Amino acid sequence: MRALRQHDVSRLRERRRQQRLTRLAVVLGPVAAWLWYRLLTGDPAGMPQVPAVDPLYLMSSLFFLSLLGVMVGTTVVSGRSPHVVYRPDQIDVRMSDVKGIGPVTEDVRRSIDLLLAGRTFRTEMGGTPRRGLLFEGPPGTGKTHLAKAMAAEAGVPFLFVSATSFQSMYYGATSRKIRSYFTALRKAARAEGAAIGFIEEIDAIATARGGLSASAAPATATAVSGCGGLVGLPFGGSPAGTLASRATVSAAATVSAAATVSAAGAVSEGVGGVVNELLVQMQSFDAPTPWQRLAGSVVDAVNRLLPADRALPRPRSEPVDVLLIAATNRADSLDPALLRPGRFDRRLVFSAPDKAGRRELVDHFLARKAHEEVLAGDERRDALAGITQGYTPVMIEHLLDEALVHAVRRGARAMSWEDVEHARLVTEVGLGQPVGYTAHEERLIATHEAGHAVTAWLVAPARRLEVLTIVRRGGSLGLLAHGDADDVYTRSRNELEGLIRIALGGHVAEELFFGDVSTGPGSDLAYATGIAAQMVGAAGMAGSLVSLAAAGGGPLDGGLTARVIGDEHGRRRVEDLLDRQQVAVRDLLGGHRHLVEALRDALLERRELIGSEITDILRAAASAHAA
Repeated sequence: MRALRQHDVSRLRERRRQQRLTRLAVVLGPVAAWLWYRLLTGDPAGMPQVPAVDPLYLMSSLFFLSLLGVMVGTTVVSGRSPHVVYRPDQIDVRMSDVKGIGPVTEDVRRSIDLLLAGRTFRTEMGGTPRRGLLFEGPPGTGKTHLAKAMAAEAGVPFLFVSATSFQSMYYGATSRKIRSYFTALRKAARAEGAAIGFIEEIDAIATARGGLSASAAPATATAVSGCGGLVGLPFGGSPAGTLASRATVSAAATVSAAATVSAAGAVSEGVGGVVNELLVQMQSFDAPTPWQRLAGSVVDAVNRLLPADRALPRPRSEPVDVLLIAATNRADSLDPALLRPGRFDRRLVFSAPDKAGRRELVDHFLARKAHEEVLAGDERRDALAGITQGYTPVMIEHLLDEALVHAVRRGARAMSWEDVEHARLVTEVGLGQPVGYTAHEERLIATHEAGHAVTAWLVAPARRLEVLTIVRRGGSLGLLAHGDADDVYTRSRNELEGLIRIALGGHVAEELFFGDVSTGPGSDLAYATGIAAQMVGAAGMAGSLVSLAAAGGGPLDGGLTARVIGDEHGRRRVEDLLDRQQVAVRDLLGGHRHLVEALRDALLERRELIGSEITDILRAAASAHAA
């Protein structure tokens, strides 16, 4: 396929080059011959004489011509395509620079092969080349980066445009800009053999029209049953005390039945017209050129004078090899007509890379950034890939840049592992903002956070304790940051109950050591209630297999948690679940008060513990108590 693709593109480019030279010779040849004839006959051509014109007439004519130019120019400029053309040698990204998204990269390489071998695929094999690719996924996952690498790999022009730049205050100008963009795309493809167009944030101009469902999934008679993984299960951190696993859930996994656009005016007529224009233009890649249309008109005029059996054949337009790529964070809001075969034939979902992908990204970025020898080894790089769960490629690069900034601040010329840890703390939790706690508040907060950490260490020993602090960061007076040791995509009942116990650890610790509770556990209780509601209303883990998630929800629906709490039986099951976990945590911390006291005293002394410092204190306290 690669040999065919190079043959197709090279042959078409050479043919276009010869056609351009032929046209140039046809136009300039007679002029050059006439000039040589005048020169050889002793009568060389001179400069034409400018006729004498009255200055008053000249000034009046220039004024009206300028006025006409402004009027026409405003219309022409408002309809120009806002795209930027990048040649392959202007793009400094190659496919070898795309890391962490292996399956997507392989599919993209096949799309490049189909683009550049389009003529062979179309004429000899009878296939229809791909016309469009839709890149969907969260910000920072490499959609634009990969599109540029595709153009550089293919060696064809890359026409980049942002969807918002199509929008105009003049009526009809948006549609004219779209037509101009596709005209430029076809022109570039005819001149260079192929071209790649890229529309950034296409949802700005391609939202579902009135009366159409925004869901792109077509109706089908086949029922598909699958494992939902972590979809809908809360596992992120609570602001006040618990930062749980940062694994990423794809927002595209569930499409709400309420994502329907009303036909009664929810989408304006202008938006519908823009979408219609986009749909038409995506079917215009085989449209004839202006010269072909002119030749067709001449042939039609001649054929009217000829008998039917002697009619001249009309010129046929050859389809151009164009690949249109669009990127969006909200694929579920696009008009479904855009996603049918023949338009965006392929939807590629970009998500946060797994551990192997993150390790690949770490190697790629560290190869270009100054770092100490300790970061050159596999151990530290594997550890960095492990603690960046849920990070996108852009986030990993930003983390390393922040580590370099911290290295510069301390006067070093290369980042160390400590710089990376500090950068991660600032990036994920926020800058430290020391405040003047009273002695009682400081002891209360330290006890609260120690309760979280001890509970996590006892009920979930496989989890990684990362940061324990009583320094105010973000909106938290203190916090425990902990995460999964490995990437996880599902959770068991025991694991979810463990997360609830960790969230309740601070609340129970305050009760045990102070006989009272503060407002600090408020967000912990909200987090624990959310997990319990998911277990009861969606996961079938609390005695009922009825899923309240299947009921969907309207615009005023408060979500699954609200539906579960609003249901009498669901609320009772949630309360029973939370009460059982609270009793379990009270028994657990009551038998390990020495661990809470040791960690509390260390926090009061150091104010912040990172990584192994937490577990070292806990192990030392456990050993001392056993002795």
